[in-house]
Amino acid sequence: MPEGTVLAFDFGEKRIGVATGETLLGSAHPLTVIHAESNDDRFAAIGKLVAEWQPVLLVVGLPTHADGTPHEMTRLARKFAERLQRRFKLPVGFADERLTSLDAETRLRETGRNSKSAKPLLDAVAAQLILQTWFESPHHVIPAPISA
Repeated sequence: MPEGTVLAFDFGEKRIGVATGETLLGSAHPLTVIHAESNDDRFAAIGKLVAEWQPVLLVVGLPTHADGTPHEMTRLARKFAERLQRRFKLPVGFADERLTSLDAETRLRETGRNSKSAKPLLDAVAAQLILQTWFESPHHVIPAPISA
């Protein structure tokens, strides 16, 4: 695994949660939530984060059904990962995100926030949990480079 900063994404059609972490420390932190309608605006915002944080790797949460079978959001998350890899020329890994949104809600509730005040943070905390899952995974999944 390359040493350095990692950016992780909780992909959603309306919002994308972003977290950051360092491979040497193996700990993740919520960073921001991207609220952008168009793909151009989304990728411009991601481009600013990539320029600022200089990551060596990107991680995308891969949503599936509880039994691990793919669904429509699985396809969209994979497509998002392919676009990240093509645009930023960085390796992209996937982390299982089946329980991260529920876990993020629980963690925010434990800090005394209600769901309404926690909503802006929810996607960033979900991205943090995705990255933490990836750090703790014994085998980090990094797909082969996508041909241009």
